[in-house]
Amino acid sequence: MHCPFCRNTDSRVIDSRTSEDGSSIRRRRQCPQCNRRFTTSETTSLSVLKRSGASEPFSRAKVLVGVRKACQGRPVTEDQLAILAQRVEETIRAQGSAEVDAHEVGMAVLEPLRELDEVAYLRFASVYQGFESLEDFEAAITLLRAERDATGVEPTPGHPSPVSPQ
Repeated sequence: MHCPFCRNTDSRVIDSRTSEDGSSIRRRRQCPQCNRRFTTSETTSLSVLKRSGASEPFSRAKVLVGVRKACQGRPVTEDQLAILAQRVEETIRAQGSAEVDAHEVGMAVLEPLRELDEVAYLRFASVYQGFESLEDFEAAITLLRAERDATGVEPTPGHPSPVSPQ
């Protein structure tokens, strides 16, 4: 770290603060040579390795684009989508790797999307997991129903259960 004023290679950290979303650290520094203060921001880099072999920085915006398409016409707010994208990034960062496969990003989307909206989950999963037949959809729906029955969680209002008690 060079002082931006005198180019001295040493500095002393006076204060450190984490950003609200926890993705960066702001440090207030002082140069021992010229005694001037300056601020630095530290972030971790996270790269996504695509199928083509290319690597690019992780982007919450790209996660949002894909999820927004799956949620089109569904009762999902932009705030809910932003929280989902943040959860996906946190899940990926928790793996502790500086580079992740694009497939892992997609897998990290599935669970929070399933919790948010089952229809949007099926849409995303059908494209992401390459559903090729009605049987693929039936298997995914059967799994969703089995998980719902096992947890006792009722379907979202306005979406009746496939088996109604009589």
